[in-house]
Amino acid sequence: MVDPPPLPRRLGEMTTVVAVGTTLWLLGAAALAVTSYIHDRPLGLGFTTCVTGAVLGGIGYGIVAWQRSAARRGSRTAQHGVD
Repeated sequence: MVDPPPLPRRLGEMTTVVAVGTTLWLLGAAALAVTSYIHDRPLGLGFTTCVTGAVLGGIGYGIVAWQRSAARRGSRTAQHGVD
């Protein structure tokens, strides 16, 4: 059985992936908030979805940082390959 090749470094860097995704959710929420303000309409489901995505992205960023810290200090329960 042949092992698959490793992912390119940029695709395996979870901190960057989570940070970019969270930033995109925040930009989407800001755009919807501005649009809602300009057109004098209430904030809708799209805004709530973007805020939820940003919050979950922030939680994900914290988990990635936590796992990276555990891997660097050599914890047995840490995931490998996140450093």
